[in-house]
Amino acid sequence: MTFVLDSNYLAITAIVTVVYQFSFFVVAATCRFDKVTDFAGGSNFVILALLTFFLHHTWYFRQIVLTAFVVVWGMRLAIFLLLRILAWGKDQRFDDKRDNLLKFAVFWLLQAVWVWTVTLPVTIVNASSHNPGVRAVDIVGWILWLVGLVIEAIADQQKLNFKNSPGSRGKWCDAGVWKWSRHPNYFGEILLWWGVFIAATPVLKGGQWAVIVGPIFITLLLLFLSGIPLLEESADKKHGGNPAYLTYKKRTSPFIPLPPVIYGNLPSWFKSGFLLELPLYNKALVPGEEQLQPNSSPGFMSLNALQRHVSLT
Repeated sequence: MTFVLDSNYLAITAIVTVVYQFSFFVVAATCRFDKVTDFAGGSNFVILALLTFFLHHTWYFRQIVLTAFVVVWGMRLAIFLLLRILAWGKDQRFDDKRDNLLKFAVFWLLQAVWVWTVTLPVTIVNASSHNPGVRAVDIVGWILWLVGLVIEAIADQQKLNFKNSPGSRGKWCDAGVWKWSRHPNYFGEILLWWGVFIAATPVLKGGQWAVIVGPIFITLLLLFLSGIPLLEESADKKHGGNPAYLTYKKRTSPFIPLPPVIYGNLPSWFKSGFLLELPLYNKALVPGEEQLQPNSSPGFMSLNALQRHVSLT
């Protein structure tokens, strides 16, 4: 019975996601603009969370909390990005896709996969009749989600303010939390989705544990496929000849926020082995260190557009 229920909900959310993304794709492709792209992604999360919550009619506290988490995150993201693109007019990520229907369609398909996969933990929680009491692991998950959301929201706003500042033209963002991490928004995003999964674990049984693919997917996407590697490559090409940028890169953690005075003095082997300072992230020569091998990053350029934070430095 549980397996059938899970399958029904998974099918429903998949169909809704595909229809929702296809509808926005038609608008975007017809009008050849970028104003609905990221809004479609963020708002889709909200729709799936609310849909699965109201379909099951159980209203358990854990379901309420996790649904609220996704709604808050998705609405903040969708509104923030909608206002940003309305101000900017267009998104340079799509310069090579607007006039290529196939490339554009692939992006929208991948966005649908992203939304459906990452929401799996909440989908299963909302579809479940299993309702254990609140446990320590719930609280841990809630704290991780809150910390991640705060970091992500602050990083987004600080970078937007930086890019809108007349004096920032041609510079890389090193304001606020960006002094402690080269990609604090990604750190916050990954942290909050692992928090959602952890808070969902008291409900999971048997094959339901497969929903761990949600946080794993977003982690691999941002760390190794399209998030950090492509942004680092772009920044290195733009600023690699600037000694100040190379110093910033040497002193600033690529992912986990750390004070520059600490990170800058750590040995290279520790940075690589424990803090994700990978060859994949380095296209430029960092002063005092050997040139790292160029990145032969995967050619998933459309995956880069899955994330609203990929506003190139």
